[in-house]
Amino acid sequence: MIEPGNSTTSTGSADNGVHATPLTAPLTVGVEEEFLLVDARTFRVVPAAPLVLATAAGLPHEVHPEGTRYQVEISTPVADSAPVLRAELAALRRTLSRAARAHGCRLLAAPSPVVAVEGPLHLTDDEPRQREQHRRFGALTDTLVSCGRHIHIGTLDVDTAVAVSNRVRPWLPTLIALAANSPFWGGRDTGHASWRAMAWAGWPSAGLPPHFTSTAHFRRSVQTLLGSGAALDTKMVYWDLRPSGHWPTLEIRAPDMSPDIDTAILQAELVRALVATALRDIAELRPEPALRDDVLRLARWRAAHDGLEGFGLDPYTGVEIPAADLAEALLDLVAPELAASGELDHAAKTLGGLLRDGSGAHRQRAAYARRQDLNDVLRHLADETENF
Repeated sequence: MIEPGNSTTSTGSADNGVHATPLTAPLTVGVEEEFLLVDARTFRVVPAAPLVLATAAGLPHEVHPEGTRYQVEISTPVADSAPVLRAELAALRRTLSRAARAHGCRLLAAPSPVVAVEGPLHLTDDEPRQREQHRRFGALTDTLVSCGRHIHIGTLDVDTAVAVSNRVRPWLPTLIALAANSPFWGGRDTGHASWRAMAWAGWPSAGLPPHFTSTAHFRRSVQTLLGSGAALDTKMVYWDLRPSGHWPTLEIRAPDMSPDIDTAILQAELVRALVATALRDIAELRPEPALRDDVLRLARWRAAHDGLEGFGLDPYTGVEIPAADLAEALLDLVAPELAASGELDHAAKTLGGLLRDGSGAHRQRAAYARRQDLNDVLRHLADETENF
């Protein structure tokens, strides 16, 4: 099992030129979840988002359109504990599910539509920006019909978010493996547990973030994306992990969307504890363990390929390790912070359930294996999504 804190080499000083501001208040967490809308009878995606959002208009600040009219998004209020976050997620999902059913649809907490989208792509009403995005990036815009979960940890100023980003990024592959839930895409098994992670990384502004030597380096990297044409604006900084462009938070964008709420909460618990651990290490002047970007890139691919059931790569050494061991190593690393917040028991129990029962990708493949019918996969996802 990996022990990153015991690495015998380091990148130098504890903050490597990036400076964090000491926190005076507990870390908060907020979550954005993206959902697909499918016909309740055929389970094919339908461009019903404007209708569903109008029906759910009683929550205007928490329910939003997404990149296409096949999708809707929820944003939880800021929470200071996992139980509060869970209650908010359940309430918002319940509201959206009722609105979807009112229009003959069901809500799907799925990273991909599983089967191919029929007909032309229905984008949102932000037409000038959408037209320019489609003109510049062509078929890459087909991947907009995919759903992730974005976890915001705050309150962090940009200097602190950049410093913490460097220390969280080695664990992005493990977070991808834990959330892997997109084995099917376009009507076939992709051979990957998280094809969304692979497809989304095709965008030139997506994938692993750089290791930043300073906040100025972070800002230059963003400006390079804009100046090169890789991004239309800062909203298109699609890195797996980034200081938010709109909120005083660090935003983790790597995980697939998953229907199980307890898995969603586990991801939020682990990410908040990772940020807390990074802040503690910075405060105690602990150097960052040495990390090779080429190894981390391969670890990301292996996590997307194998998910939780196969193998991953130790991000520090490149050695092949069971993905379950990497997940348990992450839990061990952040256990002190989870215990301090009262979340260790839930995190350990939920992770144990995932390791016992299988990831979302494993459960999708099991649903398909019974009759070799992708509609069974879609029905399984819809039923899990509505299990509040």
